[in-house]
Amino acid sequence: MKLSINKSRTLWWSISGAIILAGIISMLISWQQIGAPLRPSLDFVGGTRLQFERDCSLPSNCDRLIDLNQVREVVTSQGLADSSIQIIADSTTGEKNGVLIRSKTLDVEQRTQLQAALSKEIGAFDPQKSQIDTVGPTLGKQLFNTGITALLVSFAGIVIYLSFRFKLDYAVFAIVATFHDLIMTTGFFSIFGLLFGTEVDSLFIVALLTITGFSVNDTVVIYDRIRETLEANPDRSITEVVDDAVNQTLGRSLNTTFTTLLSLVAIFLFGGETLKNFALALIIGFITGAYSSIFIASTLLTWWRERQEKSNPPSPGNSEQLTVNG
Repeated sequence: MKLSINKSRTLWWSISGAIILAGIISMLISWQQIGAPLRPSLDFVGGTRLQFERDCSLPSNCDRLIDLNQVREVVTSQGLADSSIQIIADSTTGEKNGVLIRSKTLDVEQRTQLQAALSKEIGAFDPQKSQIDTVGPTLGKQLFNTGITALLVSFAGIVIYLSFRFKLDYAVFAIVATFHDLIMTTGFFSIFGLLFGTEVDSLFIVALLTITGFSVNDTVVIYDRIRETLEANPDRSITEVVDDAVNQTLGRSLNTTFTTLLSLVAIFLFGGETLKNFALALIIGFITGAYSSIFIASTLLTWWRERQEKSNPPSPGNSEQLTVNG
């Protein structure tokens, strides 16, 4: 069965537009609530992260579930009412016997007092599984600025590379498709931040860079086939050429995305708390990357070439050159 993507391109654009709009609205709401479009983690804002897991080898220490409200009362009594608190699963058994707290920067005495107060209320903690990290606000700002700089440099490199390899319009729409993927991924994480308290850390920037590379690579494969077909069949319409190119590369795009997602889902399910959000960002980004390469980048190129043909109708002597070069 041949897929005619250009016949329903308004539908594809509408789907993307609706999801992007929802993400932008979420980012605006998030900005009003916490002063940022995404919920930043300790990596960016600085502070102390404490992770404690109960020692279930002690008799009756893990008999009752950890009460989130009880933990919050203890944390508040220590003057840390603004802290973020999560109940987490034990790294070995999968039972929810741990607590993760993100707060303002604490000194050694404050951390010791908080741990003692929590241990008294919910049970003794396993010292081998306790983790305490402190990041200063200066380092957090530096990480954010470095990540944004890396994204901008990568976009500049992509534009230069695609402009040399293809025509300029190919490069422009490849970048548009990549922006589409990054904005959708960011929008989903903004929504997750509002609904589930999902935070973004320095690995989120790494995920965005990885998504950028994957998206461009997938788009280049389709654009390569479009260019080859145009050169071999200059009299064919751009709509037919693009539809054929997409159908010829569709299996490759879907298989690559599917096999990659298998690994990412495994990391998401079994990779632990540190890699969970990183894997989630890549899952969302790779799915949207495959979608944009097939349904956004190619249809935008078709729309642009059709506009050019209407505004500059070819004369009998130069029809071939216009069709190829646009």
